[in-house]
Amino acid sequence: QVQLAESGGGLVQAGDSLRLSCAASRRTFSSRALGWFRQAPGKEREFVAAISWSTGSTYYADSVKGRFTISRDSAKNTVCLQMNNLKPEDTAVYYCAAGPLYGSRRPNDYNYWGQGTQVTVSS
Repeated sequence: QVQLAESGGGLVQAGDSLRLSCAASRRTFSSRALGWFRQAPGKEREFVAAISWSTGSTYYADSVKGRFTISRDSAKNTVCLQMNNLKPEDTAVYYCAAGPLYGSRRPNDYNYWGQGTQVTVSS
């Protein structure tokens, strides 16, 4: 079993930055890929970014490419999502997830999920 814990959400203004962190209790074969997803009220959960623990390869949704950066600290079992130039449409609950498939954009491919952290961007 792998536990994930997100932190770093909050209320910011458009154009501001936030940094989300996800601490994983351990790394296993079934959790070798880390992803960030988000879900806004009334909408489906959507892919934001993903990273491989071993290679550091990164994957991004088109909507955040160039503004968000995902990174990992293997020694601390932590993955971060640096979010710059935030927009009101980025408002959502952000979830950290872990699974076996590198770069997957499908929520169903992730086995473990954190509790989520709220990000609210005001205009």
